[in-house]
Formats: sequence, C-alpha cells, structure tokens
Amino acid sequence: MNNQIKLPAFSLVLLIGASGMGKSSFAAKHFGLGEVISSDTCRGWVSGDENSLEATPDAFAVLHYLLEIRLRRGLLSVVDATNIRPEDRKRFVELARKYHCLPVGIVFDLPIEVAQARNQARPDRQFGEHVVRNQALTVRRHLRSLEREGFRYVHVLRSEADVTAVELSRTRLYNDLRDQCGPFDVIGDVHGCAQELDALLLKLGYALDAEHGAAHPEGRTAVFVGDLVDRGPDTPGVLRRVMQMVRAGHALCTAGNHEVKLVRALRSSLGTQLLAGAAPPTEQVESGKNAIKLSHGLLESLTQLAKEDAAWRAEAEKFMDGLVSHYVLDGGKLIVAHAGLPESMHGRASGKVRSFALYGDTTGETDEFGLPIRYPWAMDYRGKAKVVYGHTPTPKAEWLNNTICLDTGCVFGGELTALR
Repeated sequence: MNNQIKLPAFSLVLLIGASGMGKSSFAAKHFGLGEVISSDTCRGWVSGDENSLEATPDAFAVLHYLLEIRLRRGLLSVVDATNIRPEDRKRFVELARKYHCLPVGIVFDLPIEVAQARNQARPDRQFGEHVVRNQALTVRRHLRSLEREGFRYVHVLRSEADVTAVELSRTRLYNDLRDQCGPFDVIGDVHGCAQELDALLLKLGYALDAEHGAAHPEGRTAVFVGDLVDRGPDTPGVLRRVMQMVRAGHALCTAGNHEVKLVRALRSSLGTQLLAGAAPPTEQVESGKNAIKLSHGLLESLTQLAKEDAAWRAEAEKFMDGLVSHYVLDGGKLIVAHAGLPESMHGRASGKVRSFALYGDTTGETDEFGLPIRYPWAMDYRGKAKVVYGHTPTPKAEWLNNTICLDTGCVFGGELTALR
C-alpha cells in the first residue's frame, strides 16, 4: 500500500529518528542533492571526519548558516540529522517562522532492532546498542508533542515497508497562482456597494449574469482585494455577485479584515441572536480578547444578512472563511493582498504573513480616534513584483514604488476603482 506524503513546495523538512533508521537513504531517494543539509556532511567539512562528535557544534553552525540562506531564498530544505529532542528541533522551527516557511516532520520510528543491525554492519558506527535505544525511546517519548512544537505536518514511518512505500509529492500553496497570467482587472474595496460594483463591471466590459455573476467576453479575470462587506447598503448583493464569479472561474478574491471580522460575528452568540431577529444592543457589548464590536459597518452587515436564507448565509460564511491572504500571479510579477505585502512575504505562509496581508503593519501608536497608525510599508518597497492592495482609503490611486492602493473610498462617497 502506498504511503502518500505531500509536502508544501516551500517547506522546512526535518528528518527525525535514531541513527540507523534510514534517514539519509530516504533523503537521497526523494530529494535533490542540494536540498539536503546533512549534519554528518557538515562534520566532515569542518573536521575531515563525519563521525567526529567533537566537531558537532561547528558542524551545526555551518548547517544553520546554509539553511538560513536557503530559506531566505524560498527554497525547500531538508535537515538530515537525528533531531531527536525538542531542544534540538526548536531552532529549526524558529527559522521556519522567521522565513514564513511551513515546518514538516518526517519521523522514522522503526523497530529499534532494525537500526541496531544497520549500525553493527557499519564499522564507523560502533557506539553501542544503548545509544541507539536511548535515541529511539527519546523520539517516541516526544512524538505527540511535535505539533505543539510548531510542526504544521507530521508523518510517522513505523516499518521498513512504510519507508519503501512512501510516494512523496510537492504541492503548491493556495496563494501560488503564478501560472495564471490574466489578463486581470483588480478591484478595490467594495464595502457593500453592490450598485457601484455592477456599474464598474459593466464599464470594464463584463456581462452581468444571475447564475455566473459576471463574465468578460475576452476571458478577463476580476481579482478582488477584499473588504467586500460592511458599511455599504447591500453586503449580501456584493457577496452573491463575487461568490458566483469565483465559483464560475471568472474571479479571484483575497481575504480582507472585514471578512474575517464578519465570520467571527456570524459564529458568535451575539451574531446568532441578531440573525434570529433580536434587537441590537443599545450600547457596545464586549467581553474577552475575541469580543465582537458592532462598529465599522458590522451591525449593518448582520442586519442585511438576517434577511437572507440561512443556507445561503452558511455558504457565504464558508466562502469568506476560505479566502486566502494573498495571491501570487503572472509568474510572480503581480501580488494582490488586501493591505499589501513586503517582498520577503510574497508567496509564503505563516500567521505573520496573513496578519500583514489583512491589517498591514502598525507603528504601535494610535491616532486621535484610537485607531492604530499604519506603518507606510510601501515607502520602503523595492521589490520587482507589482503589489496591488486596498485597506486604507486614499483620494486617488497612484503608483508608489511599484505598489498601488485601490481603496478610493467608494463607501465614503468616493469611487470604486479597478486596475486593468
């Protein structure tokens, strides 16, 4: 039976297991030579002896240096070492987080006798059966803690048959649509302005369709920067149009902070009460760090959605919850993210990437209204890819350092803008 292992195309893979479990043979079979960084090889480089325990600190200094370079360059990397203790793995998980890379653990938990027999057959591995046993037992003792340590995916191989049966493949991240080259029409923050959205689509040459949302006769793709909802008069109408377009393959849409907030509200007890027809509270209701604030148009959205069919609301909630943080398009030449994205985060996946794409960066200060002051990241941007975003209303869309903000404040009396 095949043992399928699907790796994110950009990931940090740790091979975990006692000496003699077959990690190096596995790495040689499934990965390119340049993708694998071996602790034994690094020992050989710094001392001339791959088994020199005395050289281990220097060997791992070299290993971490090479690994950091590869991760900074966005390259899948495999660490071939025992990696048996949580403290051994901690530095690698930290590096994965630093470079917004998904950490993956492949654990070799074969019978201890298999590893001992293999080591006995190698003259350079005569360090005693107790060493291998202790290593293997350490791996098993901490096996359940790997996800808590920060590993996104964990694969455990328990027999030689498991190892032989592995079929390893690489999968692109959801945000990686480099193969899609448009042509695109990127549309700024709509905020419930359904009539303005339809008018803009018609102006762009799209034909409105009650079933498929809208389609362009030349096969153009609309790309929405997020914040479809809140503040405006017809959030359901905007969602319906965009959901139909995405479902029909005529559009893409990234997550906006208002979609995230609306999903939280729909799943809250307060949201449930409002959807059931309860009167909104006369004053702001808050409790705990995940409090729902009925401000910035959220109450309007819940009131409008309460008039919709419950099944459709569930579909809309699922759609909003499934939106990705950003898209990499056109061979990497175009990035679309709600609040923008610095070059070091393009095409990567982490909590920090999603947070920046949704909210941007802040200075840590607040303005006179108590709102966070945004750090002007675009001022420092020098990347090759064009970054198209919204989030912060601006009177006019203008290019700045290969970036452009398309939120021209439609819901505040401005216009709805598209970049063709």
